[in-house]
Amino acid sequence: MSPRDKSRAGFLGRHRGWIIALAIVAAVIVLAAFISLQRGDVPVRIAQVNRADIRATITTNGKITPVQDFEAHAVAPALVKRVLVREGDQVKADQLLLELDTSEAQAEAARALAQLRSAQASMDAIQAGGSREQVLTTQAELVKARTDRDAAQRNLQALRRLQQQGAASIGEVQDAENQLQRADAQVNLLQQELSGRYSRPDVEQVRAQEEQGKAAYAAAQSLLQNSIIRAPHAGIVYSLPVHSGSFVNTGDLLIQVADLATVDVHAYVDEPDIARLAPGENVGITWDAMPGRHWQGTVTRLPAQIIKYQTRNVGEVVCRVSNPDGRLIPNTNVNVSIITAEHHNVLVVPREAVRMDGTAWVFLIVNGQLQQRPVQVGISNLTQAEVKGLPTGAQVALGTTNGQPLRAGMAVRRAE
Repeated sequence: MSPRDKSRAGFLGRHRGWIIALAIVAAVIVLAAFISLQRGDVPVRIAQVNRADIRATITTNGKITPVQDFEAHAVAPALVKRVLVREGDQVKADQLLLELDTSEAQAEAARALAQLRSAQASMDAIQAGGSREQVLTTQAELVKARTDRDAAQRNLQALRRLQQQGAASIGEVQDAENQLQRADAQVNLLQQELSGRYSRPDVEQVRAQEEQGKAAYAAAQSLLQNSIIRAPHAGIVYSLPVHSGSFVNTGDLLIQVADLATVDVHAYVDEPDIARLAPGENVGITWDAMPGRHWQGTVTRLPAQIIKYQTRNVGEVVCRVSNPDGRLIPNTNVNVSIITAEHHNVLVVPREAVRMDGTAWVFLIVNGQLQQRPVQVGISNLTQAEVKGLPTGAQVALGTTNGQPLRAGMAVRRAE
């Protein structure tokens, strides 16, 4: 005997008992299958046609967002002077929440106000023809110029009479005429100064300075107002990333306050299910952090587009949810169940009992044999389907326990 044969014989000797046991088990299984086939009945899982309530639902995930939300951001670099609330505090409308240091804002407001008043004074002077001193001086000069002009007029008239008598020369008359012209020009110049001292570009420049001053002052006032943060409505402080003494830059978040009695849930529904949605459909919300708690709401807004969310093509559905105790907080990830249809006291069977090949049908068990019976299918969910065309209490086959395919006319029995 070769070494290989000796090794094989040793192995068989050591495991002879196990080999015999496995052979017996296999023989029993084959014998049971043979007897079952000889008897002609196949063990099947059976379900009963019952009346029940059924819901068709879309199950997905979503995120909580406030309906009435307030965010305050720093409008300029500043030091946080005081923080008067904490995260989780319930606040009232107009309650003081925090203050920023306003020293720089006050200085800027003072500079802007000075600039504005200077520009307004210049504009008033333009509209009045000059400053008060200028106007009074010009008016006095105009009175004197008119007097000088009148005197020059009288002198010219007198010299012309003397010229006619031969007592005045032509040169004296011409000098008098020139003096009158100069006096008249001086009067016209002073009158123009009173009515239009400033040119159009001068006026536009002063007007621009005035507008710039108004804008600077308004910005300074806005900075002051935004340095004192008050709650615009009652709610809960759910985000407070700063504390007294913090330095913040322009745009930094200071505080968030929301009324959480009602919240929105932004749910992400897969593209094939979007056509089943309608405004007003009931919504159920659960949160893994609070097992056993349920919140109710309704669909308020349907998707406007399909977006890519991780590996899914989804539409974003907005649901309004009642949250009277405020336990659902912003940015919480929740489970969403949208009820797209609900029927009461209808015939239902397990969903796996319904078979489709262009039409819907079930295997009905009648006198121990399978009959293929067509049905009308209503709404369905993951476990049940609504059916019409079957009697209440009838039995339908779900599947065999020995792997045999079901067929019409097959003799069956309930699997143990």
